[in-house]
Amino acid sequence: MGRAYQNRKESMAKTAGQKTRLYSRYGKEIYVCAKNGGFDPDGNLALRQMISKAKKDQVPAHVIERAIEKARGGGGEDYESARYEGFGPGGCMVIADCLTDNGKRTFTQVRQAFVKNDAKLGGPGTAGHMFDHQAVFVFAGDDEDAILEMLMMADVDVTDVELEDGMISVYAPHTEFFKVKTALAAELPAETEYVMEEITFVPQTMTAITDAEEIEQFEKFLAALEDCDDVQNVYHNAELPEA
Repeated sequence: MGRAYQNRKESMAKTAGQKTRLYSRYGKEIYVCAKNGGFDPDGNLALRQMISKAKKDQVPAHVIERAIEKARGGGGEDYESARYEGFGPGGCMVIADCLTDNGKRTFTQVRQAFVKNDAKLGGPGTAGHMFDHQAVFVFAGDDEDAILEMLMMADVDVTDVELEDGMISVYAPHTEFFKVKTALAAELPAETEYVMEEITFVPQTMTAITDAEEIEQFEKFLAALEDCDDVQNVYHNAELPEA
């Protein structure tokens, strides 16, 4: 599958505006996790993982606590999931996952991001069939066979384990996320840092974009999607030249 973590959306905020959008997105996801599965992270694995992810992206504690308290109060917004699929500049495939309290607004914003950037919005399944919905863990290591054996001994359903440039990537069905996490935590040193530790869409094949104009258009397209407040995550199979 090859270094899917390099294709991950960079979530570290660099400006005040980006930080505001980042906090808003995590706030929505934490709110939904807490409202649907309970307010105690010890009993709500999805909430625990979302809080852990937010902390890694330097989301302040008060943002996390406010989202949980909002869910505890029983009021607030009623968010629903929406997924849009299509083709980006250069013919790559794109999935945009959203959380929205106004589907018409979200559709309009996402559609404009596609239309204005030489991209084509398709229907459900347009791009999704070319991605695998998987749990992905990436960390430093040098013995992928030992990791595979350890996970199999822990009765984890593993799709693949790869070693490349001193980094081990573990792929498993998205339903196995917490089993993989528990097994790795039990065997790896406590100080192990994960480059990636999440459920994501992994492209089955990559589409190389080499034309300078298409690269510029693709970057504008991603920026337009990032500017949509309701867009939570963007997945694509574009492969750009290394800077």
